[in-house]
Amino acid sequence: MSSPRTTAAAPTLGHSLKHLAVHLLTPLLMCLGMALAYQGAFHQPEPHHLKVAVVGTSAQAQGLADAVRAKAGPALDVSTLPSREAAEQRLRDRELVGAFLPDARSPELIVAKGGSDTSAMAAEAVFQNVTDTQGVPLTVTDLTTPSKGDPTGQGLFFLLVALSIGSYASVAVIGAAGAALAMRIRALVGLAVSLAVSVIGIVTAGPVFHVVDHDLVAVWALGWLYSAGVVAIGIGLHSFLKRWTTLTMMVLFVMLNFTTSGGIYRPELQNGFFGGLHAFWTGAGFLEGARSVLYFDGGAGLGGHVLTLVLWLLLGCAVMAGAAGYERRARVRTGRKAEAETAGEAEEEIEEVVAV
Repeated sequence: MSSPRTTAAAPTLGHSLKHLAVHLLTPLLMCLGMALAYQGAFHQPEPHHLKVAVVGTSAQAQGLADAVRAKAGPALDVSTLPSREAAEQRLRDRELVGAFLPDARSPELIVAKGGSDTSAMAAEAVFQNVTDTQGVPLTVTDLTTPSKGDPTGQGLFFLLVALSIGSYASVAVIGAAGAALAMRIRALVGLAVSLAVSVIGIVTAGPVFHVVDHDLVAVWALGWLYSAGVVAIGIGLHSFLKRWTTLTMMVLFVMLNFTTSGGIYRPELQNGFFGGLHAFWTGAGFLEGARSVLYFDGGAGLGGHVLTLVLWLLLGCAVMAGAAGYERRARVRTGRKAEAETAGEAEEEIEEVVAV
């Protein structure tokens, strides 16, 4: 005989408040994380081993380098170079932030602002103090040519922001609306989404705003590698983390990603934690790779930045493969549980028939 249906009791006030508090935990943790990450990374930019050089072989040039080194301490790494040509090559290889050519009447500082405008400004401040003491004006020469729509060189950072938000927001949709799809289907959808995100990014950064005014295909390819890695990691993590995926993605690709990308301050102006992550984090791989393409003729470590993006994409593929195995095992467990419940219900029905 079937048991009479029971009406579910309305939740108590305490239960409702507890349920609400659990869901409010995510935005509050986002708030805490953003405050710690952004203020921790940007609140007090100071030089740490900022690489500069004094150009010249004379005793005066060496004496100036020694004086700057003694006054700055660990804030600066001061070297000497024999010629302007050597200094320019080191700047194009991104091994220096600034090179100072002393002169009694017209001292000059050579920088490459395409590598980082804020780092170049820090180097300028150092040698501005030197020339102010001498009472002569400082001439600053930039070896790089900024894009028409990006005079400060920070437009690439905002392209990174757009790519990141489009990528990790898509993960939430794929995880929620596509949860019933097989992992291989979700992976293909993620591939298509990352392609769409990268195309939107390069179209807006290129023809629309002219942040990228040449080598569009190369910058697009870097953007696609970056977006695909973010999406792949997110799709895989969603199988394990469920509703905590969004918070995790924000930690990985906003809090730690934007702050370590070098878009605002490069490592030489940050503390050791954020500066250290810059060496291998995916956002830095995209941003520094794009800078190498646009401002340094594809040199200055471009291969290493591409490798960083590829490794993050491979990590995403590995996470998705692990998630696929996890989901298969979960389906097997669910199937066995359903079979056990069905068998138990059958036994109860037999017992009821026998009893009747």
